[in-house]
Amino acid sequence: MPPTSAYHPPCVAPLRACYPYFPSAPSSRSFALANISPQCANAICAPPCCATITPANSATPIAAPDCKPMKTLASLLALVAFGAFAAPADQPIGCLIEPDQTADIGAAITGVIASIRVERGDIVHAGDVLATLRDTVERAQIDVARSRAQTEADIRAAQANLVLADERLKRARDLHARKFISAQALDQAEAEHRVSAEKLAQARDIQQISRRELELAEARLGERVLHSPFDGIVTDRYLSVGERVEDKPVLRIAKIHPLRVEVVLPNTLYGTISPGMIADIQPDLPGLGVLSAQVTRVDKVMDAASNTFRARLTLPNADHAIPAGVRCIAAFVDRQDTGGSVKPASLPTPASDRRALRIDPTLPDFTRRTTAAPRQRM
Repeated sequence: MPPTSAYHPPCVAPLRACYPYFPSAPSSRSFALANISPQCANAICAPPCCATITPANSATPIAAPDCKPMKTLASLLALVAFGAFAAPADQPIGCLIEPDQTADIGAAITGVIASIRVERGDIVHAGDVLATLRDTVERAQIDVARSRAQTEADIRAAQANLVLADERLKRARDLHARKFISAQALDQAEAEHRVSAEKLAQARDIQQISRRELELAEARLGERVLHSPFDGIVTDRYLSVGERVEDKPVLRIAKIHPLRVEVVLPNTLYGTISPGMIADIQPDLPGLGVLSAQVTRVDKVMDAASNTFRARLTLPNADHAIPAGVRCIAAFVDRQDTGGSVKPASLPTPASDRRALRIDPTLPDFTRRTTAAPRQRM
């Protein structure tokens, strides 16, 4: 039988400070300290709080005078902390199933929403159009830029001038060879030929710039179309058609394949959890059985306030059968030690393996008031 102790009202305040679920008033309940030696029980249940103590595997109670007084409340807190955190790696631990990624979809520019093509709960794929903004001006700019990019008149004119300048240069060289024109006239013909060639190059450059302006106008038009960055599901819709988009997002997308499982672990388990380990995940949702997840990341920095660290696991969810935002229980299992078998995380841990303070409801209720005997007058 587990060690138990019957206590008096003075014990309520210090024990409630250490154990938040302790009743606020004296009752029939007492503490059962599983897997705690009689010496530890003596340290906790000290007179005048404890009348008797019954150690584990013993039917003989220990008298109150044998209880060793507890010097400080810190001793009890240390013992409770040891029982709460000195757990094996395969003991179920609370966790939370979250989306692998979440993104608030917004516009890079200011505009008015023209259409929204999805609703909350819709499944989307990477690249799907989610919403559009009004783009009348941008489409007009595209038409202008396209017209400039397709204009060939300047290029054809420059080509004709270059052909004429080439013929003039040939005649000037022939005449200069026969001494009919001066060298100055030949230099002028050569200069006109070079100018015509540069004008043709300039016309081609202008056409190339017009094509780039067309690409810029199309890119600006693309900013008014909101696309899904990854495969996921629409979780929220913040704005409606006709509203102005500035700094507010329009939609929120969550990636739920795979899912991410976040586990907060005590420092006593640091070093026993490593990437690649398999954990059994039992979601706190009816109809879902035990699932297998793999450890992908383990924090290298402890949280000094809670003396804990975090681990991240990946949980496949190709059919979207597991919702995100569900609490769960994780049990880490060493596959090599179990021969490839997996112990379900939902299996209850035997009472003998739990080092925690529990309440024993089997003792008599001391909260019931009894009729006091009338005092005899002297």
